[in-house]
Amino acid sequence: MSTLLSSSRHRKPLWLEYGEALLVALVLAIVIRTFVVQAFKIPSESMLNTLLVGDHLLASKFAYGVKIPFTHTYIWRGEDPQRGDIVIFEYPNDPDTDFIKRIVGIPGDIIEVRNKQLYRNGNPVKEEYIRFTEPDRIQPVRDNFGPVTVPADKYFVMGDNRDNSMDSRFWGFVNRSAIRAKAWRIYWSWGGFDDIRWKRLGRAIE
Repeated sequence: MSTLLSSSRHRKPLWLEYGEALLVALVLAIVIRTFVVQAFKIPSESMLNTLLVGDHLLASKFAYGVKIPFTHTYIWRGEDPQRGDIVIFEYPNDPDTDFIKRIVGIPGDIIEVRNKQLYRNGNPVKEEYIRFTEPDRIQPVRDNFGPVTVPADKYFVMGDNRDNSMDSRFWGFVNRSAIRAKAWRIYWSWGGFDDIRWKRLGRAIE
């Protein structure tokens, strides 16, 4: 004789079943957003041409470790950020604001900019991804900077659109613990309702 797994007599009210399903979905969404992946939107031109205004991207929250939510304390410290990584971090002058830039200097590196050319540890850095909107105009700080040595547990970041980026040249280093995520992949991109950039969808960020 078979045993029924459930019966209408013991069935939960429909509203309770839906409520439990919604609660589970909400908890999963919070866990994923806190520890796994988070969505970000590009609002400025500082990372052109790598990232365009209107790009929507997913970023890995666990690439560099896992933190206690709403703190800078690591539960597990993963791999250290590397040169060339594009990262989302707390803007040092306003921790409630997220910035996205490329790491060009890791702890111990000596960073210098001479007439727009980036030098690392005395050697010119080849950067095929950068853009200059004012190639013939030289400005202090923006185009001639340093040298500075990157301290322990800190990083030097710059935008790919070098002539139009507020970055470590102007406000200093980024603490490792202030890095929120590593940019991973573009999931949506548009310049407006009539300008969907289909070819960018799913593109890896590098």
